[in-house]
Amino acid sequence: MNTVRISPALEKALNDQVTLEAYSAQMYLMLACWADENQLDGVKDFMMKHSQEERIHMAKIIEYIQERGGTVTIDAIAKPEPKPQNVLECFESVLKQEIENTTAIYKLVKMSMDEEDWASWNFMQWLVAEQREEEKLALDLLDKVKLAGGENMSNTAKFELNKAIGDTQQDFPIADDVNPLQ
Repeated sequence: MNTVRISPALEKALNDQVTLEAYSAQMYLMLACWADENQLDGVKDFMMKHSQEERIHMAKIIEYIQERGGTVTIDAIAKPEPKPQNVLECFESVLKQEIENTTAIYKLVKMSMDEEDWASWNFMQWLVAEQREEEKLALDLLDKVKLAGGENMSNTAKFELNKAIGDTQQDFPIADDVNPLQ
């Protein structure tokens, strides 16, 4: 009896999303290191926490694939490049990556809908809501960077912006605590 409850195509697409989430986590780590090198401790803390959130997303998708009897494939991830030249480029990178994640998740939602895999469709709704929050946060932070002067911001504005970003609330539970299927 076949106990795999997910199509091979959807299993592959979910595994691809695991890789994309891993890449996103690495990108946030790279940005955290860049922020540290530029004495932006608030931005660094934000990026470190965000990297952890991406790993939680990755773990949640891995758990889902396993729950459906699928096989998880861990692929190599690309090196995140390039390092930003300023705070504006840093947060433009954040928004670009979140939009890429959202686009990939929407394809997964469509695929699960087309296959009438309602369990996978339901699972994906958590990620859809999560990405909505991620994009809103990225847009809000990018707006703050632009208001502070963008690539031409003064040191005083950079100091205040760094403090504000460091105060951004981000609490992330472990993957088991956010998995609605258990």
